[in-house]
Amino acid sequence: MPISPSQGSTGGGTTVTITGSNLGGATAVHFGTKSATITANTATSVTVTSPSGTGSVPVTVTTPGGTSNPLLFFYIGAPFKSSLSPLSGVTAGGGTVTINGMGMSTATAVHFGAATVTPTVVNDGQLTATVPAGTGPGPVSVSVTTAGGTNNGLTYTYIDEPTIAALAPTSGPASGGTVVTITGTNLATTQSVVFGATAAPFTVISDTSVAAVSPPTADGAGGPADVAVTTSAGTVVDPAGFTYLSAPGI
Repeated sequence: MPISPSQGSTGGGTTVTITGSNLGGATAVHFGTKSATITANTATSVTVTSPSGTGSVPVTVTTPGGTSNPLLFFYIGAPFKSSLSPLSGVTAGGGTVTINGMGMSTATAVHFGAATVTPTVVNDGQLTATVPAGTGPGPVSVSVTTAGGTNNGLTYTYIDEPTIAALAPTSGPASGGTVVTITGTNLATTQSVVFGATAAPFTVISDTSVAAVSPPTADGAGGPADVAVTTSAGTVVDPAGFTYLSAPGI
């Protein structure tokens, strides 16, 4: 007499189907000492809603012909999530997050707000998931569903990719030291500003503005340089956006 599923939430509410023979007219199904609610019954199956419980309990079916042999049902607690990494990513999704916690070996779904993805279970304490696309920038709650239930408590923040609209000024001496204002969008989480291949010191002014100081060129010569801004949502490059000016010679 099989039982499916053979595990469920400690809070009850799991739909369980017991199959066998001579099960018609079932009058009771017990999970340990507790009665389950019968929702469907035929000669070969009984479908019930499990009551709350803990540990492993014997499940029996009672009909006018008697009580069946017991089958074990295992109660599983809701998962506990302790951390999520990374905490943010692009609104387009596609990145991979790692969730650490306990009781996640039976995870079947990870929810990012209203979007749901199927996770990869690493072990009982860790799983990974591919982030779905968001509906826009901002935080969403993250929850994990297992055979033991669903647990919330973590937050993932969608961030739009950065853009560069303009640089001012667009040129300066090859010796560096020019304060350049970079305007664009989604710049609040700027992590680096690079002129050519050299990192520049910078200050985030707002989500639409970053001030950077042009570094000197490696060889002291002038010429165009790409300007790249990297945020937690990605990197945007303004090709040849800044021109280094050679020093005069006499």
